[in-house]
Amino acid sequence: QVQLVESGGGLVQAGGSLRLSCEASGSIYINSIMGWYRQAPGKQRELVATRTERGQTTYAESVLGRFTISRDNAKNTVYLQMSSLKPEDTAVYYCNAGVVVSTTFEYREVWGQGTLVTVST
Repeated sequence: QVQLVESGGGLVQAGGSLRLSCEASGSIYINSIMGWYRQAPGKQRELVATRTERGQTTYAESVLGRFTISRDNAKNTVYLQMSSLKPEDTAVYYCNAGVVVSTTFEYREVWGQGTLVTVST
């Protein structure tokens, strides 16, 4: 079984910064991709950023130049450094991982419980 635990959410003022962390644990054979999605009130979940274990990244256009995703593969942890935060960034941020489970060698997508980021005006 694989679990993801997010941390780092909170309340910040517009223009401020925040760093989210997500640690993956459990029966992981290959942690191929990790990333962040978010869901704002009344909206559907959307991709924020992803990063493969080899360093390939994807960003949503809305966060380009403001957010940076990084990984510590040894710690099975992904980070999201958020800068120049805007009120529209307010959302529950969910960690996501695509892993090969070591017990079955099956590929599974795993989600964390989410961490709330609130950006005030």
